[in-house]
Amino acid sequence: MFRGHAEAKIDAKGRLKVPSVFLRPLQERYGSDIFTTSLRGDCAWIYPLRNWEQVERRLAGLASTHRLRRKFEARVSYFGQQSRLDAQGRLIVPSRLRERAGIEGGVVVFGKSDRLEVWNLERMESELESDPFTDEDQDELTEDLEALEELRGADG
Repeated sequence: MFRGHAEAKIDAKGRLKVPSVFLRPLQERYGSDIFTTSLRGDCAWIYPLRNWEQVERRLAGLASTHRLRRKFEARVSYFGQQSRLDAQGRLIVPSRLRERAGIEGGVVVFGKSDRLEVWNLERMESELESDPFTDEDQDELTEDLEALEELRGADG
């Protein structure tokens, strides 16, 4: 689990220096193997390889001809690349993804439950402004979480 955010830079060679707030837990918990990809090309998803393999196992439960599985796999393969963190905690962000997402130079790295996300800071700020988190959103999320808790209680 990764939390919070940190600003970072992607150098001229396309390498992201993983911010220290994320680097240590990433290496200690998951090691240095990484899968970097995206679904829409708006940001980079950096998965510890072990977490990405869980995604692959879940997808394998669907037929290889399943329309959405094929669509998902085509996109993550198009933007994706497996790599390893180097000794300085850097990783290569695939050039196609860097260009499409506009993530060169200064970027912001966000912690998610199973991955890191790398965004062009201006694009992220625009996303946040164009789709604010409203009181109605908070109420709906609270209801969904309560319903989930009830389901888990019924299963227990």
